[in-house]
Amino acid sequence: MPASAVPDDVYLLDVREDDEWAAGHAPAAHHLPMTELPARIAEVPDDREVAVICRSGGRSAQVVAYLMRNGWDQVRNVVGGMGDWAAAGRPVVTDDGQPGRVA
Repeated sequence: MPASAVPDDVYLLDVREDDEWAAGHAPAAHHLPMTELPARIAEVPDDREVAVICRSGGRSAQVVAYLMRNGWDQVRNVVGGMGDWAAAGRPVVTDDGQPGRVA
């Protein structure tokens, strides 16, 4: 799904690393680095739509495939990642609510 089409009420899962997250993320995103997913998979809801985002769409596509292999069916990749998110004019903030940047 393109970044511009991500619904406001979707569970947005950001799978980037800690430094990328700290630089800037979507305000309502949930942070779960890709490398931690196998140990923390229970944190990802399986009863609602999940949109997975990274910097450019590659890591999130891998996470979508992994989740689908493990029983998730309402999961989609945000094509173009945070780069396209910012380019579409969607908000990017830091943990303290200040304007962020895509790293």
